[in-house]
Amino acid sequence: QVQPVESGGGLVQAGDSLRLSCTASTTTFSSGAVAWFRQAPGKEREFVAAITWTGRSTEYDDSVKSRFIISRDNAKNTVYLQMNRLRPEDTAVYYCAAKEGYYSPYDGDYPYWGQGTQVAVSS
Repeated sequence: QVQPVESGGGLVQAGDSLRLSCTASTTTFSSGAVAWFRQAPGKEREFVAAITWTGRSTEYDDSVKSRFIISRDNAKNTVYLQMNRLRPEDTAVYYCAAKEGYYSPYDGDYPYWGQGTQVAVSS
């Protein structure tokens, strides 16, 4: 069973940076695709970024492209989301999700989910 665990959330000001981490101690996690999703209050969960198991291919939602960077260290079974130039509209609970095979922007394609970490950005 893959159980990702997120960390690194917090309260920051607009323009600040945060780095989220997602860790899971299974080979499925280190050999599959991992994605970050987020859910703001009153809104549906949305795709943020994803990365293949090799780390060579990534995808971003247009709203975060050029500001967020997803990366992974398979030796540490950890995926990172570096969030720069944060905006109040980035405020949400951020979830890490994992799946075997290639990544997908659809949350229904991911069977393994973390509990989420809160990110709040004040203006």
